[in-house]
Amino acid sequence: MIVEDDEVIAEMVKGSLERWNYEVAIASDLKNVASQVERQKPDLILLDINLPFYNGFYWCKEIRTFSKVPIIFLSSADDNMNIVMAMDMGGDDFIAKPFDSSVLTAKVNAMMRRSYAYRGSVEILRAGEVSLNLADAALHYQEQQLELTKNEFKIMKMLMENAGSLVSRDRLIARLWDDGDFIDDNTLTVNVTRIRKKLKSMGVEDFIQTKKGIGYKVKEC
Repeated sequence: MIVEDDEVIAEMVKGSLERWNYEVAIASDLKNVASQVERQKPDLILLDINLPFYNGFYWCKEIRTFSKVPIIFLSSADDNMNIVMAMDMGGDDFIAKPFDSSVLTAKVNAMMRRSYAYRGSVEILRAGEVSLNLADAALHYQEQQLELTKNEFKIMKMLMENAGSLVSRDRLIARLWDDGDFIDDNTLTVNVTRIRKKLKSMGVEDFIQTKKGIGYKVKEC
């Protein structure tokens, strides 16, 4: 959940996180932030300090009366006093504005890993008999295993997170660009072809399906 009164910033952050497959809600009623959090139960909150009605410190303190949800403060007020206050009110991290979207997504990913890695979060993605181990970036089929390169892993992760649904080429390229890997349309095609060859070497064919000129999907079973 994003708690931010600047609509441009809120939409920009929302778009960046959605490219990582996060479901993102923007708080719609800044008079009643705590009740929205209690109702929607987000897994993480991005909270601005300078808000109308009540500031972010107030809302963080209110949320902490009923929830331990990770809270990352976003603020241009990045002096030491505000950072200390944010942590004292129960915040978990602080990102100063203006910020780079790649830094924000990296912080969110790290916070999610730290907060939920030992609470039954998914470490293996499965589609039919094929599985992807997120810990070692390896594909498994029956008793076989093969290693993926960094970009191959990111592509397969996104496809398997959306098993059975089409993932556009643009979304895949945007994901890789967000991670700092500047690939073009042709490089994406080459990476998918290499993944197919690796799958075929394990006896898996037609696992990645192509919608020509649009995108790819993997079979659920």
